[in-house]
Amino acid sequence: MRYDDITEAIGNTPLVRIDPAVHGLRTIDLYAKLEMLNPFGSVKDRAAWNMLRPDLAGAVERDAQVVELSSGNTAKALAVLAGLHGLRFRSVTNRMRVPELRELLLLLGAEIEELPGRSECLDPTDTDDPLTQFHRALTEDGAHHLHTDQYFNPRNTEAHTTGTGPEIVKDLGGRAPDWFVACVGTAGSSTGVARVLREHDPGVGVLGLVAAKSDFIPGIRTLDEVAEVGLFDPETYDVIEAVTADEAIDGMVELNRRCGLLAGPTSGAAYRGAVSHLRPLDEERARRASGEPAERATAVFIACDRVESYLGYVRRRRPELLGRAPHRNALATVTEAELAAVRDAGVAEARRWIEEERPLVVDLRGSHAYAALHIEGAINIVDELFEQQVHGGLPFGRDRPVLLVCPVGEKSARFAALLTRMGHTNVRSLAGGVVAWRDAGAPLVRE
Repeated sequence: MRYDDITEAIGNTPLVRIDPAVHGLRTIDLYAKLEMLNPFGSVKDRAAWNMLRPDLAGAVERDAQVVELSSGNTAKALAVLAGLHGLRFRSVTNRMRVPELRELLLLLGAEIEELPGRSECLDPTDTDDPLTQFHRALTEDGAHHLHTDQYFNPRNTEAHTTGTGPEIVKDLGGRAPDWFVACVGTAGSSTGVARVLREHDPGVGVLGLVAAKSDFIPGIRTLDEVAEVGLFDPETYDVIEAVTADEAIDGMVELNRRCGLLAGPTSGAAYRGAVSHLRPLDEERARRASGEPAERATAVFIACDRVESYLGYVRRRRPELLGRAPHRNALATVTEAELAAVRDAGVAEARRWIEEERPLVVDLRGSHAYAALHIEGAINIVDELFEQQVHGGLPFGRDRPVLLVCPVGEKSARFAALLTRMGHTNVRSLAGGVVAWRDAGAPLVRE
């Protein structure tokens, strides 16, 4: 195909059938919509271009800077598109979690601004959060910038009602699949595609996948976080299920090695989540067929982006996949039984403990969130650095009382379980994290 502009290559991505010998489903054909083959490498190419294009001429005329609250694929696509039209791009975020994407954004000429924020994601309901205040300021004054606003802009969803959804129907011979599976980040792709598919067949089953609590999967929010997204509508989904980081990586490896799809962990989460959800349905369909060939059903999941940007993510969580010795006490090895035995401390109990026994308070949040507001006397060790210190030497002994703090008390509980396994005798996790501490009216200080 011949194009006059790279933006013409956005969309019309392949729909590829996954070999049943890989996933093991007997009555369901599983397809991957390869959004990773968009020109800038992800499903976000569609939304970025659809959000930017209508206001592009005006932005060029006034030399406005393109601004988005993103640290991932949306930022990458917007950085490219802005540069194509002679505009500057600024990525604003609380924390850059994937170092390869940070470096790629810098290579593309992006400006990266990390603002203080009390949680890892934009929370529009927290009016005191600096990230929320910045978001509101962007919305109110657009004279010197173009804010694409991926979390609330309906053009994010529209990119998939006019593109991704109709393409799936066309490639399936004019019909919708029986099931559609998508990971939920900004909720633009899942909402837009589901809307189109249900117009063709109201009976389409829609599975939304979120990250398990305390797990980080690039591009996917936890159920608590996704409720903060303006485009998220729970009515879009017949069911919402959680996927762990380990399941996402396992699914990614299977797609990479057995299907030839160089997709990343978000795609692995979509694939593994789809197979896990469909397997009991497939077994029931096979049982009902009573030995006769069952009528074939279809399911489609989104393969969001490529694997190359996530090698550091894999190295930290599954080093054995890259030929390195696995960590015996990795955070991912914490069991549910260990987690259930963690000594959580509610806000009132934690305040008494701090006053009476002076435990070491370790805030696991990013440095900007810590600088914005933290418990007085707490030290800041970012969770990723803390996990490294678990293996290389912690700055406190096993008998030292320690209170671990994170945004909502999930990751701190996992670290508390891990340290307890390693012989630390008095480690607790702040139940509900900084959010619960703030909501209880307990004092927080700024750096």
